[in-house]
Order: sequence, then C-alpha cells, then structure tokens
Amino acid sequence: MRNTRKYGLAAAGVLLSAATVLGTQSMAQAQDSATTPRYQPEMVRALAASLGVSEKAAVDRLDRQDAQQGKLAELRKRGISGDGAFFDASGRLTVNAGDQAEAARIEKAGLDARVPARGQAALDRIKAELDRLGAGKTPSGVVAWSVDLPADQVTVKVNNERGAAAKAFIAQAAEHGSAVRIVRGQEKLEAKAAIYPGSKMTFNNTTQWCSVGYGARDSSGRQYLVTAGHCVTNTLRYDGAAFAQGYKTRYALGTRSVDMGILTINSGHSITTSVGTWGNSNPVAVRGGTRASSGAAVCKSGATTGWTCGTIGSYNNTVTYVDRNGGPDTVVSGLATSSVCVEGGDSGGAYISGNQAQGMTSGGPTDQRCTGGVNSRGSSYFQPLDDALRYYGLTLNTN
Repeated sequence: MRNTRKYGLAAAGVLLSAATVLGTQSMAQAQDSATTPRYQPEMVRALAASLGVSEKAAVDRLDRQDAQQGKLAELRKRGISGDGAFFDASGRLTVNAGDQAEAARIEKAGLDARVPARGQAALDRIKAELDRLGAGKTPSGVVAWSVDLPADQVTVKVNNERGAAAKAFIAQAAEHGSAVRIVRGQEKLEAKAAIYPGSKMTFNNTTQWCSVGYGARDSSGRQYLVTAGHCVTNTLRYDGAAFAQGYKTRYALGTRSVDMGILTINSGHSITTSVGTWGNSNPVAVRGGTRASSGAAVCKSGATTGWTCGTIGSYNNTVTYVDRNGGPDTVVSGLATSSVCVEGGDSGGAYISGNQAQGMTSGGPTDQRCTGGVNSRGSSYFQPLDDALRYYGLTLNTN
C-alpha cells in the first residue's frame, strides 16, 4: 500500500530494516561455523512462543519437517512426484498420490499419503482459469483466490459482490461445484507500503519506506536486492545514503502484476546473509532457499512489526489489492499465504523457515494490527523467493 490499507502491500516500512541487512560483516561472522547450532536460538525461541510449545518441541518439529522434506525430495528423484504435498497442524507431511499404488510407495518411504478427489494439478487448472478471468477485468470485491491443498479445493474470498465483474467471476467459479469454496465477508487487501516520517530506508528523498529483502547475485557476480515489486523505486536510501537503485519490477498499479522486483546494490554497500530478529538475540543465518511445504513453520522480520512467526498456508494465490490513495485496484498473482502478522511498512522484508529463505512480504488485511510480539496473530501474503530468483536468473547469497 503506500499507506493504503485494505489488502495491500507492506511497503512503507517493509520487512527487514536496512540496519539489519546492510554492510556490517560482523553479523555474518558473529559465530564460527563450527560452533553454530543447527537452528539459531532466536529462531527456536520465536517458533516455540508462536506455537505455544517448549523450545525442545520446536527443535523437534523443525527436525521432523526437514527430515520429511528430505524424504519427499528422494521420492521425486525416484520418479514419484506425487500431486502436491502439505504439512498438517501437527507437523506431519501428507503427499497427494495419483492412485493407491503410488500411495503405497509413498507410505513405504515413511510419509503419509492420500488419493484426493482432485489434487494439485486439477486445482491449479481451475485456478488458472480464474486467473484468466481476473486478467480480463479486475473483479473488485473479490479479494483473493487460491488452491487450498489440504481441503482439496480452490478457495475464493469475497468482500463484496455488487460489481458486475465480481458477480461474473463468482458465477464462473461456482460452476466448478464442490471443487470451489466461496468465502464471503472477507476483509479487503492492500499493498502494504505505508507512509511514515523518519523511516530507516526511504524511497528517493521521500518519507515512504520499505524493508530490505534478500541479497542475490547474477552469473557475473553483480549484487542485487530482491524485494517486493511494489518496493522498487529509483533510489533506496539507508540512513540518508543511497545504497540501491531500481532495476526491474513486475508490479504496476492497476495492471495484472506479480509482486517481485530487484534493485542493483551500489558500490561500498552489501546485504548480509543473516535475517535480523529485532532484539530477539543474534540474526538468523541464511543457509539456502529451499521452498517449504504448506503448513511449515516460518518467521518474518519487518521494520514495522519486527519478528513474528506462524505457518505457511498455500502457494500460487491471486489477490486483488486496493489503493488508499485513490488509484485503481491491482490483481497480483503468484503469492503465498501465511499466518504471520504484518502491517504497513513490512513489505519487501524476509520470511525464513529454519535456515531456509522463503520470500518477501507483499501484503495483508487493510486494518490489521499486530499485538503480542512474536505471538501476534494475523495473516499475510508473501512473494516466494525461489520464483523471483528463477525469473531473474539470480543465485541467493547464503551464509
């Protein structure tokens, strides 16, 4: 939003303050790699508080999550790709199988399996049809549509359906019967680019701001900042000094968009390979960028709401963002959901699961307020990092 608040971008303070990501190598070198624990203490404490469990239970959950993801990766190497996978509330990974024979092979490998009525491929086709419909005419009032893998349905969230485009969209979605669930009474969404004075990382010389995302490099070693597309502007400043220049973005107000973008890093500046935790002890080292499955535990760092945790919801969501400054609504696709709380100013910042980078804040409910620190309850949308890296041909910088 840039201070619009419905469902929107979280820009004006984005997620990760520049102070935590820029140039101090002492962050990245704070601990010798030989003595660094598998999961950093602040990550464990935050996750434990968020889940309401002991720190040992939080570590056990992360270990089980990694082990199950590893088994899934081995199955895929053996040609058993499944038809989507997700973690349930207890942390168990379930893999969709094409038939009972494939389900048996998945279960033999030590994972839960089911044969769904539809599965991810079929749901993705329905969702793609709705994407095409939304691209033709923005269905203002329909706030989001996405694949809900655990429920084996496509979910369409509606704020109001008075407009002709919204009515047509909902009617076409309903033609798919039980494969689509219409959820009414939902809050509007906005792009969370809030406008605040005294921001840490400003757009040009204005008082608008975003938080820093992840550092990455191209094949020649040139350094980039990967962030939410709506955070890309001509110049970004940290503590008054220009450190990044706008390069590419796939976000445009009022146009069918993807909320990813990159900026070039100015000489003399750098982005560390650790995510700041806003007073929750040491920053969390980034070891890789492997995408976590739906239901996985995740934490985010943001300039407005700090360090908050929750779980990943679903991938490949399409939403309608409103603009509080009177601009047109914008349909944004390719987002992931989470139960992590964000506010305006959190856009562009870092989501991390264990030590694996996941993405950058895009938006959330317009008037959402996060209370209780790490334990804040809420929701958000984030741009998956792996999609952005793949699209721009970049490699994530890791610790």
